[in-house]
Amino acid sequence: MNSDDKRDVLDSFDTRLSKARRKTLDPLKQPSAQKTEKGGSLGLAFRVSLEIVSAVGIGVGVGWFIDEWLGTKPWLMLLFIVLGGVAGMLNVYRLASGQGYAAGYSKDKGQQED
Repeated sequence: MNSDDKRDVLDSFDTRLSKARRKTLDPLKQPSAQKTEKGGSLGLAFRVSLEIVSAVGIGVGVGWFIDEWLGTKPWLMLLFIVLGGVAGMLNVYRLASGQGYAAGYSKDKGQQED
């Protein structure tokens, strides 16, 4: 193989490599005929249900642990089930209103979402 053949192979490889680097690989940045939101409605439904179920589950766990520790079965577990449900609904409200998880956080009306 002489130096001209090596140069042609390297030029060909460089051309293919630069073409591959210019190609966008992120599926969210690909041009498409229809625009969809990131996540979609099914993802939002799963997140809402997970927020409520996990908050109630944590309330049950904490209430059961404290009941075992203090010997007050089932009163504290019932209290923490209710508190977990309220916390889950508060998280869903924050999600629906766009406040996020930080206390006092809200987006400016002029600020656009990424």
